[in-house]
Amino acid sequence: MNTERIYKVLLGPHVSEKAATSAELNNQVVLKVLPSATKLEVKKAVEKLFKVNVLDVRTVNMKGKVKRNRFGLAKKSDWKKAYVRLEQGQDIDFAVAE
Repeated sequence: MNTERIYKVLLGPHVSEKAATSAELNNQVVLKVLPSATKLEVKKAVEKLFKVNVLDVRTVNMKGKVKRNRFGLAKKSDWKKAYVRLEQGQDIDFAVAE
C-alpha cells in the first residue's frame, strides 16, 4: 500500500453517542473512511498514522438518508465507517495535532 493511499483512506473521526460508548467499553475508535477502503487498508493506515497497534477492524456501509428540502426530496451520500479496536492501554487523541 503506497503512502499516498494511506492519507486518503481515513476521512476523519465519527462523533456520536454510540461511538463514545464504544470507545469507553471496548477500546474502539469509530472513523469515517473511503467507501472503497478495505479492512486491511484501514488497519495499516491507523497503525502508520497514529502509531498504535490495531487488533481488528469492522466496517459498515451506511446508507444516506432521504431529506426533504424546499426543492423536494434529496438523498444524502452513502458513506462507510470503520470500528477500529485498539490494544489495551492505547488511545488515539484527535484533539492534539502534531
